[in-house]
Amino acid sequence: MTAPVFVVERFDGDVRGGGRYVLDGPEGRHAVSVKRLRAGEDVVLTDGAGRWAECVVLETEGKDRLVVTMGSVAEEPEAEPRITVVQALPKGDRGELAVETMTETGVDAVVPWTASRCITQWKGERGLKALAKWRATAREAGKQSRRVRFPEVADAASTKQVAALLTGADFAAVLHEEGSEPLATAELPASGRIVLVVGPEGGVSPDELAAFAEAGAKPYRLGRSVLRTSTAGTAATALLLGRTGRWS
Repeated sequence: MTAPVFVVERFDGDVRGGGRYVLDGPEGRHAVSVKRLRAGEDVVLTDGAGRWAECVVLETEGKDRLVVTMGSVAEEPEAEPRITVVQALPKGDRGELAVETMTETGVDAVVPWTASRCITQWKGERGLKALAKWRATAREAGKQSRRVRFPEVADAASTKQVAALLTGADFAAVLHEEGSEPLATAELPASGRIVLVVGPEGGVSPDELAAFAEAGAKPYRLGRSVLRTSTAGTAATALLLGRTGRWS
C-alpha cells in the first residue's frame, strides 16, 4: 500500500525539503493516535494543491505531534483535460457521497448546482454548512485516495452561472437520457476543460436544457439504466478518464 497522506497548510519558508518537520494539530493527532505511525514509516505531506513531499517518520511526541524528515518538495501538474462536474443538489447526505466517490475516481472540480427541480435548497446558514461538508469530504476523500491535488468545490451556482461555465468549456455535456447520443462515443478533447452537468432526481427541466444548449452543451446518456444523481457523476467521470487516457 502507498504511504498515507496528510495535509499541511502550505509549503513555504517554514516547510522545506530535506529538513525536520513537525506535523501537529488535527493532522498530527490523526497520524499519531489514529494511524499509530511509528519511526521508520513513510508518509506523504501535501498542500492539496499539487505540492507534496515524501517523508519518513523520526518519532512521535505525545498524542498529536509527528516528527518527520522531509524529502524534496515536488509539484504534480494539473491533469489534462480538466474535468469539472456540475452536481445538482441531492437529498440528505447523498451530496457528500457524490463528492466522495467523484474525488476517489479523479474529478478535478465540483460545482454544486441549485437546479429548479432540486428538493434540497441551500439557503443562509444551512447552505454554508452544507458547502463546508462538501469541501471537507473532498479533502478527506483526497487523502484517502492518496491524491496530492484535491478537487476544488466551488460555491453553489445558479443555472445562469452554470451556463456561463459551459460557454468557456472545450467540451460541454448534460447527462440526459431522452434523445441523447452516448457519452461513450462522443468526440473528446485531448486537453482543455470538460464540463459535465448532472441533474437532480427529477431531471433537468426544459428551460435549463435550453439554456445549456444555447451555451454550447449537448445532451448525452451514459447507458440504458438510469443512475441516481449521486452516482451518475462518478460513473461519467470514470468513463471520461478512461476515454481521455488519464487512466492509461
